[in-house]
Amino acid sequence: MQKQAFRFICCAATEARDNGSPIMSPKASRIGEVRRVTKETNVHVKINLDGSGVADNNTGIPFLNHMLDQLASHGLFDVCVKAQGDIHIDDHHTNEDVALAIGTTLLQALGDRQGINRFGDFSAPLDEALVHVALDLSGRPHLSYDLSIPTERVGTYDTQLVEHFFQSMANTSGMTLHIRQLAGKNSHHIIEATFKAFARALRQATDYDVRRQGSIPSSKGVLTRS
Repeated sequence: MQKQAFRFICCAATEARDNGSPIMSPKASRIGEVRRVTKETNVHVKINLDGSGVADNNTGIPFLNHMLDQLASHGLFDVCVKAQGDIHIDDHHTNEDVALAIGTTLLQALGDRQGINRFGDFSAPLDEALVHVALDLSGRPHLSYDLSIPTERVGTYDTQLVEHFFQSMANTSGMTLHIRQLAGKNSHHIIEATFKAFARALRQATDYDVRRQGSIPSSKGVLTRS
């Protein structure tokens, strides 16, 4: 990939440090912001868990942009992703590094996870498609994935990359994630229902439990990525 000098402006972001290093927000809100720089990609991600659904995404992969917009809209997160990668080869590296960076921002934004619900569970229909997502912000990365996507591509997007996206994000966020397809024949509908269900489940899990009064939702008294 030809190297270029460029700087991303990500939702009025401050200057990022390289290779996934977290950027500490001056406010006490739950914001994660990282830049991941490799020879293959330059990715800048900022996510506000307490946002209002603002989406500002440009990965160079139109279908992935559309899915990240679903994450913002249905999770009510502010999601800003700017990426430049070697998509002249294929979308693999950019898809992976965007997901790794998103997972890292979630890890940062969640902090010690005090007071959150921790668990999320949602089934999203989209026409004939129905996808169920259950997740646990446990600190233990795991993906169980069961989608049957009938075509190899949606637009220019390789549908094999959906599983790789969620695996990469689970790895860096410390999330246990189960995805099950209950119905569906249209590839676009199946994938979009997945992102919508994931967004809603993540919103449930990151929301605060008022009865918990700020305690960590674990009998161990700690939730960390292991």
